[in-house]
Amino acid sequence: MNTTFINFIKKNFVLLIAIILATITCFFVPFDKEYIGYFNLNTLSCLFCTLAVISAFKNISFFSYLADLIVKKFKNIRNTIAALIFITYFGSMIMANDMALVTFLPLGYFVLSSCNKKEYYAFTFIMQNIAANLGGMLTPFGNPQNLYIYSYFNIEILEFLKIMTIPFLVSLILIIISLFFIKKDPINVEYKNLKTPPKIKVVFYSIAFILAILIVFDVFPFYYSLIAVILILLFTDYKSFLSVDYGLLLTFVAFFIFSGNMARIESVRLLFENLLNKSVLLFSTLSCQIISNVPSAILLSKFTTNYPSLLIGVNIGGLGTPIASLASLITLNFYRQVNPGHTKKYLGLFLGLNYLFLIILILVSFLIV
Repeated sequence: MNTTFINFIKKNFVLLIAIILATITCFFVPFDKEYIGYFNLNTLSCLFCTLAVISAFKNISFFSYLADLIVKKFKNIRNTIAALIFITYFGSMIMANDMALVTFLPLGYFVLSSCNKKEYYAFTFIMQNIAANLGGMLTPFGNPQNLYIYSYFNIEILEFLKIMTIPFLVSLILIIISLFFIKKDPINVEYKNLKTPPKIKVVFYSIAFILAILIVFDVFPFYYSLIAVILILLFTDYKSFLSVDYGLLLTFVAFFIFSGNMARIESVRLLFENLLNKSVLLFSTLSCQIISNVPSAILLSKFTTNYPSLLIGVNIGGLGTPIASLASLITLNFYRQVNPGHTKKYLGLFLGLNYLFLIILILVSFLIV
């Protein structure tokens, strides 16, 4: 029972913290009709639809099949690791960083274990984690905090791309440079013979995914897409709803309550406004190190209109400590499962690589905002 409880805490750590914080603020701000205005239904609907569609794709092994085809083309360890990292990097742009890791970390484990290259577990998983956080920052739906800020401030898509392009390209260059530290040793990998995903389902899920993304661009009322996606999946794969990360959705709900209440506490409002007036970029980045990037985005958006700095800050701020982003916790938990007993060594490399990337990106970002 003890072990089960501890595992539950580890798996739902961020959600539990969010619920605790939201509950505490409720003592300072009693329930009233203003609570209804805390929730961004566009963000929640898009997140739910995206998670459901990705689950459906996973149920037909679509991403594993696609990734497997790509990785088969590479014949040495550097190129193979590069393929795994860049699949995650570009995959996070359309799948969201958390889902990209859930999909591609197991693939990395399979490839490295099958060619007996376990010594590259830590580096590969950490770089996949960094790639997921930084690749997802280019699109409004690539990271959950992007989805929120894009919707909350009603940012135009071209302006969003303009803000994030330079950090994105610098991140890409840094990832490429890091790969040169891997030797080009030849490998011999035995791959699974994965079945080709059913074409008709790929078509239906692609349509559902497009409808989910259209919520972000506010093409039509969000509930049109929400209803359409639910109906498509009910008729094609109702089990996909069982695999949705409802914990992430509840985390958003809890942090909406937390940030909404914090914005109504006068002393907190004055403190945050004062700190953000000094540097939105720096303070938002530091905030992520303590309370993670998604809650930082939700909370700090209540105290500043400088969304370019906030957007960059909560994206690069996902680097750093293991709690700076939910994606990092996902990666840490996965590594502990497949390579127990080596967590300290992993954390040392994790912190070294993350803060190296973070420092460089902060310096670059100060030049553009």
